[in-house]
Amino acid sequence: MRIIVLLLLIALPAQAQESGPITVLERRELPIERGVPAPTHNLNLALAYLEGGGWTPDAIHAAVRQSAQILGQCGVALQKLEIVLVKAPEHFHDFYTPTSRELARALPLGKPTVYFVTDTRQRPAFDAEAIGRGNSRTRPELRDTVWVTRVARDPGIVLAHELAHVLMDSGEHSQAPGNLMREDTAPENTRLSEAQCARLREAGTVNGLLKWDQDHHLRIR
Repeated sequence: MRIIVLLLLIALPAQAQESGPITVLERRELPIERGVPAPTHNLNLALAYLEGGGWTPDAIHAAVRQSAQILGQCGVALQKLEIVLVKAPEHFHDFYTPTSRELARALPLGKPTVYFVTDTRQRPAFDAEAIGRGNSRTRPELRDTVWVTRVARDPGIVLAHELAHVLMDSGEHSQAPGNLMREDTAPENTRLSEAQCARLREAGTVNGLLKWDQDHHLRIR
């Protein structure tokens, strides 16, 4: 009996870590609406969602369009949107650092990457999370990623909030009324200050997440 129990204890961790294949079922570009009249910086986004995870391309596209309108106040415009449908075992459908690191490692996607997942198993639990340079030292695979769950209210505003965290490379929140970076996201909280926009553009460019718009430079010469 002791030998059988010992064998079971040895086998269980290996089974727990065992996972099925992670495969890309489809990847394509989404159309972009030019909502920023004279952008100074361009942003490319990779958007990943899981088969059976509860998200649809239309819901994702709507959230991205709203977030782009909000970030447009900083002179940032979308340049390329790639949406990727991923097939993976169900335990990858929720955000959880150990399995999400494995998922991100298996998917060579551009940065920033937004993962649209079903839920979170992190504690404390948040509707969405952003991982920048400063909070990814122990989990480098998650650097420059955003994770949005299906339970997130106002997903477009939530996405803009989390993308701003990544682009600024800062986890700071604001107490200013109506500010996007208030801790609680809400429809009335969409504004960014000039200082926040400047930090977003500067850090985003230095970290290779934003590209300076050369056409804008030529227009203003």
